Amino acid sequence: MNWPKPAMLAAAAMVLCAATPPNRGELAVTVTDLRNTKGVVRVCMTSDPKAFPDCRKDPKSLRQTVPAAERVELMFRNVAPGHYAISLLHDENENGRADRALGMMPKEGFGFSRDAKLRMGPPSFQSAAFDFDGSAQVLNIRMRYIF
Repeated sequence: MNWPKPAMLAAAAMVLCAATPPNRGELAVTVTDLRNTKGVVRVCMTSDPKAFPDCRKDPKSLRQTVPAAERVELMFRNVAPGHYAISLLHDENENGRADRALGMMPKEGFGFSRDAKLRMGPPSFQSAAFDFDGSAQVLNIRMRYIF
């Protein structure tokens, strides 16, 4: 009898265990490159440029907090079509805020939709913004660290 090779079994298991694809009105977010599994990942999505990147000034913002893992997958459901930006924080010590070194440099991980880069502060809303048309969509966001 021919038994499947271990690599084939592993590939089949990955397909079966893959996250369920999003449905209409759902936005799936996959976060990669976390340096460890300590703490939580805080995610916020806003359509208000004045509320980006922390979403505090936007009561309509969508937020989630999920346990940190090697790869974090989460889903925003019932998302209205619009122009949005997402920001991430790897809150390793779970104190609810972005810890900083030298008063301004983030000590914990961060990430933004469209892989927007830091330039003397957080990126602008426009550099992180993407359009969501209401159909199912998947975004991949890479966590970054300075220290």
